Amino acid sequence: MPPRPNLTYPTALVLHALSMGQSYGFDIMDATGLPSGTIYPLLRRLERIGCVEASWEDEREAAGEGRPARKYYRVTAEGLEVLARARGRFAALEHGVRPGLNPHPASS
Repeated sequence: MPPRPNLTYPTALVLHALSMGQSYGFDIMDATGLPSGTIYPLLRRLERIGCVEASWEDEREAAGEGRPARKYYRVTAEGLEVLARARGRFAALEHGVRPGLNPHPASS
């Protein structure tokens, strides 16, 4: 059984943002207001313990848009279970992600 994440408010915010359709680092930063120095280590840790899965965008598609390839993240079933616990623990969680941002779904 993989270890459970430390259920901090930033961890919960990242999982919540992912569940709301934010799928890559900068979108998650915009949605949560958390800095990159918080977001990226959390994403790596959540991926390592199975709460998040990640895949790289096709480099040709990114180059066509004149930017580096993005690493897209999605919350797993385990991550959704952790998020459910977090919602019980952090009453303000639903308000911690800015509404109205356009999610960028990962390319298939």
